[in-house]
Amino acid sequence: MNDHPLVSTQWLADHLSSPDLAVINAWMPPVTHPDAPAVYPNAHIPGAVFFDVNEVCDKNSDLPHMLPAPHVFSSAMRKMGIGDGQTIVVYDDFGFYSAPRVWWTLRSMGAERVFVLDGGFPKWRAEGRDIEDTEPRRVQSHFTSRLNNGAVADINHIRAAISNGSRQILDARSAERFAGTAPEPRAGLRAGHMPTAYNLPFTKLIGEDGTFRPKEELAAAYADAGIDLDKPITTTCGSGVTAAILTLGLTILGARDLALYDGSWSEWGARDDTEIVTQSE
Repeated sequence: MNDHPLVSTQWLADHLSSPDLAVINAWMPPVTHPDAPAVYPNAHIPGAVFFDVNEVCDKNSDLPHMLPAPHVFSSAMRKMGIGDGQTIVVYDDFGFYSAPRVWWTLRSMGAERVFVLDGGFPKWRAEGRDIEDTEPRRVQSHFTSRLNNGAVADINHIRAAISNGSRQILDARSAERFAGTAPEPRAGLRAGHMPTAYNLPFTKLIGEDGTFRPKEELAAAYADAGIDLDKPITTTCGSGVTAAILTLGLTILGARDLALYDGSWSEWGARDDTEIVTQSE
């Protein structure tokens, strides 16, 4: 293993029986289909545990699936059987959607050996690999949460970045949502984007086969979006989920000073004291 944050389906198949390996099925229904059922009860990678992004979160916040307090996260991981020192592989049912968010959450909470399955469950199933429909036996483990505050941006960090240009703001939403020409899927949010923000729809990082694009193509995508990899970058999106896909790509390319705006457009677009830019402006 190296510092690359992705592992292949072949690597996971080869190491699935390793005693220090933990596999997580990250789940969050698409915002456009909030009642969509999880695949996990009927089919998942053998030994995988279920991580519901909408449950392992700050339940006291009005914003969707915000990071929980460290002690709350530690408790959730302990119950899942995720502990210190394990190698953790996260996947999701769509290929790349909520898995990078869970990867970012674990990394932000201090876990060091966390990886995302390249291509996710669609690739695993397409290759005819083993699946199961029973939950694994969970042995509670001790998970130590050490929140890296620098990895998490709030609305004041965004306001400062806009004001002083200290950080590049990179938005993972579609070009139409970014421009304000398409409505937001969440009710009550204004359309448009933050001043000074750049746009790189997360779908541009995923190849036609559902895996992450090669490094040179990723580098070109960020460059085309106007991003300088040597300068600080804060990613954002609709609710802090697909922003993690951009963070994942930046990590692959070796970018260092990275943060993710947890509230994202669910916060910025809902307020009446935030400036918004649209295509016409």
